[in-house]
Amino acid sequence: MRLPLVVGNWKMFTTPAEGADLAAEIARRLGNLQGVEVVVAPPFTSLAAVGPAIRGKGIHLAAQDLHWEERGPFTGAVSRGMLEALGCLYVIVGHSERRKHFGETDQQVNRKIQAALCGGLRPILCVGEEEGERAGGKLREVIRRQVSRALDGYPAGSALQLAVAYEPVWAIGTGKAASPEDAAEAHQVIRRQMERILGEGPSAAVRILYGGSVTGENVAGFAARPEVDGVLVGGASLKPADFAAIVRGGWEARTRVG
Repeated sequence: MRLPLVVGNWKMFTTPAEGADLAAEIARRLGNLQGVEVVVAPPFTSLAAVGPAIRGKGIHLAAQDLHWEERGPFTGAVSRGMLEALGCLYVIVGHSERRKHFGETDQQVNRKIQAALCGGLRPILCVGEEEGERAGGKLREVIRRQVSRALDGYPAGSALQLAVAYEPVWAIGTGKAASPEDAAEAHQVIRRQMERILGEGPSAAVRILYGGSVTGENVAGFAARPEVDGVLVGGASLKPADFAAIVRGGWEARTRVG
């Protein structure tokens, strides 16, 4: 069984002081946690404050993006080395909001993943279809394309460092989550496509998460599906009680049963 992974994406919320307080409260509520890996992804400006608040508490630090170059004239960008210096272990790559609002392409996502692997960062690749694409029967086509382009040239030997988050665009921030059955179907497509790229053995180690309006009320349905290895949480990760409920009520409970 793959170790469940729960990631909290704080997006463009929290000042450094707010982030440190939020992280400390999450760590308090998740004390003595077993059988689940937890990650929080604050905005860049809060990374330095959040890192010390979770150090030694069993929670890892992630960044929300990175640039594919290590240094250079890229105003506003942050490199892999800068993130590692702040204590980041993970980095989210290709989130739908980056694709939609900043025009990020599959090719740029690929370059960012390759950059992360140059050091010690573990990429969390985000893929997912828009509502019109799902309605048009293009779910499989979209996911296969995004996975294939993002992982082009990805070394099979680094499969353990990779996680993939299925985030249907129509479910992000809308309060309308995919059903556990729909999520499981998409995860199966992702798994099969990774097998074609990485091989069956290496791809079996990759954790596939569901993201999109995850709450403490609906998380048990996702945790009940063996295809779902964890969740990427947005708004609920800014509320310590809600985030703890997702971790404990969904994923810690699943590992206890398992």
